[in-house]
Amino acid sequence: MDRTPSPVSLAAALALPRTPGRSAEVFVDGDLEVRFAARPTDGPQVPHQRDELYFVAAGTRRYRVADRVAPVGPGDVLFCAANVAHGFEAISEDFCVWVLFYGPVRPAAGPQRPESGP
Repeated sequence: MDRTPSPVSLAAALALPRTPGRSAEVFVDGDLEVRFAARPTDGPQVPHQRDELYFVAAGTRRYRVADRVAPVGPGDVLFCAANVAHGFEAISEDFCVWVLFYGPVRPAAGPQRPESGP
């Protein structure tokens, strides 16, 4: 990015155009992608190929990573490593999060082929 973007308020992020259940792009710089999600999809997400951080801006929810579930609310910071199953459950009407994807793309490990013998 050639310049520092202006601050983005919660009100401005809530006004960004987006598809229901999906996040909206705030800005991208190299391998950093900042997005905003208001009322993200309830339930499991397809694992992403990059690490992600969530910053809960408002509302409450349960956050599931693999088989662990924790209640989350405003001010909480959540991490999910690339290619790990995760998602939100039991969302409140006002739930929204800042989402940061960063780092290299890490394709999921495919099925392993047996090594050939000598």
